[in-house]
Amino acid sequence: MDVPRYPRDFTGYGPTPPDPKWPGGARIAVQIVVNYEEGGENNILHGDMASEAFLSEIVSAQPWPGQRHWNKESIYEYGARAGFWRIYRMLRDTPVTVFGVASALARGPEQVSAMKDAGWEIASHGLKWIEYKDFSEAEERQHMEEAIRLHAEVVGERPRGWYTGRTSMQTVRLAAEEGGFDYVADSYADELPYWLRFGGHDQLIVPYTLDANDMRFATPQGFNSGYQFEAYLKDSFDTLYAEGSAGAPRMLSIGLHCRLVGRPGRAAALKRALDHMRAHDGVWFATRLQIAEHWAETHPPSAAPLPSEMDRATFIEAFGGIFEHSPWIAERAFEMELGPTHDTARGVHSALTRVFRTASEEKRLGVLKAHPDLAGKLAAARRLTPESTSEQASAGLDALTDEERAAFTGLNADYTAKFGFPFIIAVRDHDKSGILAAFRRRVENSREDEFAEACRQVERIAELRLLDMLR
Repeated sequence: MDVPRYPRDFTGYGPTPPDPKWPGGARIAVQIVVNYEEGGENNILHGDMASEAFLSEIVSAQPWPGQRHWNKESIYEYGARAGFWRIYRMLRDTPVTVFGVASALARGPEQVSAMKDAGWEIASHGLKWIEYKDFSEAEERQHMEEAIRLHAEVVGERPRGWYTGRTSMQTVRLAAEEGGFDYVADSYADELPYWLRFGGHDQLIVPYTLDANDMRFATPQGFNSGYQFEAYLKDSFDTLYAEGSAGAPRMLSIGLHCRLVGRPGRAAALKRALDHMRAHDGVWFATRLQIAEHWAETHPPSAAPLPSEMDRATFIEAFGGIFEHSPWIAERAFEMELGPTHDTARGVHSALTRVFRTASEEKRLGVLKAHPDLAGKLAAARRLTPESTSEQASAGLDALTDEERAAFTGLNADYTAKFGFPFIIAVRDHDKSGILAAFRRRVENSREDEFAEACRQVERIAELRLLDMLR
């Protein structure tokens, strides 16, 4: 890569996301996560510098450096001793993914046995339920490796899914580089799985949620009652179910914590919301691993190089002909702030057209002059570019009557004499009669107006070419 790239992706699947093709033609996939963190939280007993302060009934808690926090510890213990079992009884016949902190799983043999008896997937939630933002890459990698080792020791097999939660900027890359995860869940960027490429490795991301999540019982401006949680889950489900019924199936993630929704007043709300979902046809309750396996089989990663990952020569070779005989546009676009959000037809189009629009009038005029006459001498001599040949043929301009050919010849001569560049139109947007009508109308324009219109048509032609290339 010759120039730095902007790593964030604001495009995703855009206006036309793929059909997940959920098993059985389901309209929605519902994925329930039980976070098992009790015994893995910050505690000086665990070698940490202070007590835990996150996600409990004590919303405003602060870490106690060098001290244990009795109330905080007992709240976490409630999650393991009582809350887990209430959730387990409610969901033991439902596909569930556990995000299990390895050190917490090691301190919960009864709970791990119950998870396995229920057939729940046990994914890794890291070694400890702590903040990783300030860890060095080497330290975080070591924790990840130890989490996998301890998980396998306690559960009997290595985890196939990963979710840190309290991440650093390197977490997802480290999990991908580890190479053994069917999916990583450290993302909130979509409602469908998607692929990220790290070097030569494609990593599936199965995004998680922080909104349809009982953690909002433990945050300011969060849920104050079970009814709010129930209503939010139902509304989320109903919206996604309706979209699925309209042909755009999605995935609903639901996040649960034993010490939070495991409380009786909240558990009742969860049960009512789940009963509402189960009363609908076409609902696929699945583990995250089942979703990952289905997605990898149904929508494998593309082997084609992505535009933002191309080197200079490859980028110019791919896109140098999008604007007719004007590779300088692709050359300049390559130097721009490109990234994953440009890895689509309209993403590349945006970069190329920005270069074209900001070029001098002389340079843009050169692009206009590079276009051939419609049904002109170059077409007759079969000397058009493959793109122009296909475009003119799509409107029937390769099969004109003698009368039509004479009309085009005369219009071409009049237009070029008046404006100094050939008539340009995105022929795929028109039929033959529509092109002739536009020709006769536009030849009456002022040069200023027609130059602007010709430039718009050049941009449209480029867009159509890219849509063909980057479907």
